[in-house]
Amino acid sequence: MKPAAICFDNVTLAYDRHPAVHHLTGRFEPGSLTAIAGPNGAGKSTLIKALMGEIAPAAGRIDRGGLMVRDLGYLPQAAEIDRHFPLSVADTVMLGAWRKIGAFGGMTRETARQAEEALAAVGLEGFERRPISALSAGQFQRVLFARLLLQDARVVVLDEPFTAIDARTTRDLLDIVMRWHGEGRTVIAVLHDFDQVRAHFPQTLLLAREMIAWGETETALSSRNLFNARALAEAFDEAAELCQRDAVNAR
Repeated sequence: MKPAAICFDNVTLAYDRHPAVHHLTGRFEPGSLTAIAGPNGAGKSTLIKALMGEIAPAAGRIDRGGLMVRDLGYLPQAAEIDRHFPLSVADTVMLGAWRKIGAFGGMTRETARQAEEALAAVGLEGFERRPISALSAGQFQRVLFARLLLQDARVVVLDEPFTAIDARTTRDLLDIVMRWHGEGRTVIAVLHDFDQVRAHFPQTLLLAREMIAWGETETALSSRNLFNARALAEAFDEAAELCQRDAVNAR
């Protein structure tokens, strides 16, 4: 497996010309395990949406290393997923095989077997026929991780994967993240828990609408960098227009 590098070249992201992320330049190295951390409203999830092609940069360029967006394994925030849709656990997991079989391909016995193995890997053996609406938050997150296992993507992108789930589920899912990292996949995760980041993620992008630090976690999450991130977030003007440099580039 040869994971792709993902590069941001002077990327600015905005909503209705109000800036969300300013002039981000950096690189998620091949096979790296990186946390995106920072204060609330720092632009972390906005950055993930841009990476997944849901938001176009107002300026700059995102290079996904030759991969299409559909080639990235993506776990959005739980609040963005409608669990009332009448799907079973097995149906949800097998959506991870869509890239391999296409929209009109049939589910084979091999795909069904792989889905069962993925559910076993996340501790949900025997849950195949349960509706997703009947699951707890932790169980549903396990299902989504099983779907990612079936997708078998070279790059995995997780937006707040451990929010509002129990400690045991968090430990089990972190084990899967470590497994992906050990297999040489590129893993990128938005996280709020700095202790969790320090314990498990060797690389960190500390964001506060702009890059505060990007590199080894111990350095990126230094006291000085965290202070600067908080100060910048508190001083940010939500009503500000794009900066002058972006305005010039957009002409």
